Amino acid sequence: MIDLVLGTRNSDKISEIQQVLGKLSVRILTFKNIEDLPIVKEDGRSLYENALKKATIISSWTKKLTLSDDSGLEVDVLGNKPGVLSARFSGKNATYEKNNKRLLNLLSGFPMEKRTATFRCVMVLSFPDGRVEQFEGILDGKITTSGKGNYGFGYDPIFFVPELGKTLAELNTEQKNKISHRGKALKKVYRFLKNYIRYKDS
Repeated sequence: MIDLVLGTRNSDKISEIQQVLGKLSVRILTFKNIEDLPIVKEDGRSLYENALKKATIISSWTKKLTLSDDSGLEVDVLGNKPGVLSARFSGKNATYEKNNKRLLNLLSGFPMEKRTATFRCVMVLSFPDGRVEQFEGILDGKITTSGKGNYGFGYDPIFFVPELGKTLAELNTEQKNKISHRGKALKKVYRFLKNYIRYKDS
């Protein structure tokens, strides 16, 4: 069994990742298992830069295979903002609630047909020898006028998926992972790791 370090301190993301990758023959390690795991500042200009920075720094420090991600919400009428700043959209002391409130205020008055948006997730696997692999997943939808649903986190309560007629926050973790941006990226990571493990065991 190989070790896989998750380069995130977001417990909500960890839960979603564990549900998908936990089916593999991997031992998933997080900041809760590894003492003094580096805290990496996310100051990149793109989702990929942030994911790459976290993965490579932590992999270099732990000498273990590391998976990191960065996700962002891109709203068309806002010029694809908040994008890379999604987690910090409402400022230094940003919270999920404050971010949602700011976004809804900015979109006030816009009809639903103008509230189109895309959730994007970029994941990077970093190997101790410096090799990296990139994976991406996207989900198109619309921003609602108010929050709905008790599951999920972040912008999930206001991200409406037309095909399902629900927000992401109305889906439990298993349902969300089947269609979400992170779920799609994780499926690619899963397939890659499955082949990687098979190759190592052969």
